[in-house]
Amino acid sequence: MEPFIKENSKELTLFTIDSWQKLYPQLKVGFSSRSGGVSSAPFHSLNIGLHVLDNTEDVLLNRQRLANSVNLPIESWVYAEQVHGNEVEVLTSIDRGKGIYSRETALQAKDAFITQSTNICIAALFADCVPLYFFDPVHQAIGLAHAGWKGSVQEIAAVTINQMQQQYNSQPHEIIAAIGPSIGICCFEVDETVMNRVWQIFGKDMLWDLEDPPLYKEKENGKFLLNLQEINRQIMMKAGILPSHIEVTEYCTSCRTDLFFSHRKENGKTGRMVAWIGLI
Repeated sequence: MEPFIKENSKELTLFTIDSWQKLYPQLKVGFSSRSGGVSSAPFHSLNIGLHVLDNTEDVLLNRQRLANSVNLPIESWVYAEQVHGNEVEVLTSIDRGKGIYSRETALQAKDAFITQSTNICIAALFADCVPLYFFDPVHQAIGLAHAGWKGSVQEIAAVTINQMQQQYNSQPHEIIAAIGPSIGICCFEVDETVMNRVWQIFGKDMLWDLEDPPLYKEKENGKFLLNLQEINRQIMMKAGILPSHIEVTEYCTSCRTDLFFSHRKENGKTGRMVAWIGLI
C-alpha cells in the first residue's frame, strides 16, 4: 500500500505519511508536490527552492503557503544548502528559522538532519533524489536525509541512523523509516562509473531474496537502470532497521511530472519539492 497519501489542503497538493500521523499525532511529516503555488514556468507552481533562479518573492510566498497548510509556523522551519554528501547536522531550538528567507542563513553543506527538539520542522529539497525519513518513537527523535546517488553510495541512511544512536540512544530495531517520492528504476539510467560505487557496497555478484526488488537492471546499450529506493532500503536494513518498519513509496518523480518536479526529466530546468518532518 502506498504510504504517501495525496491530500488537497488550502489549494496545495501535498503528500503525508498518513499512517505515521495517525499513530503518532505529535508528528508532522510529508512531501510537497508541484501544485498550488505562485511560481511561473518552468518552476510552476509550488517551487520551494531558492537556488533554481526562480523569483525569490514567489519562492518565499510558496514557503509561507506550505507552512500554513501544514499548520506549522514558518519560523519553526529549517532549510539547508545540500551538497550530495553524507554529513549529519544535529538540530536544536536555536536552529529554528535558518534558511527560510535566504540561502546565506541556511545550514551549510549538510544533507541529513536529526533532532529531539519540539516545534522545529526539518526541511530538505528534492527533484528526483530520495527523501529518507526516520522516527524513533521510544526516544522521540526524528531524522531526515537527502539521498541522491552520491549520498546513497556514501550510505547516508546508515550514517543518519548511527548519529541517532550516538546522540539519542536510538536503537535501530525501534526506528521506523520511510522512503519518499523519487526517481525510480524505470527512469534512472546510469553508467558503469556509478555502478562501480554501488558494487563497492554490495558486491558485483549480488544475491538477493527473490521477494526483494532488483537493485539494478542492465541495458543492451551498456548502461544500467538503478533502483535508488531499494539501495537505501537495503542500507537501512543492514544498519539494523527491521524490514517491517520501512515504508517505500511507489511514486516515481520522473514518471509523474504532473505531480512532481523532475531534474532529469525536465533537463535541469525545474523547481524543487520539500520533504518535512517535525515534532510538535
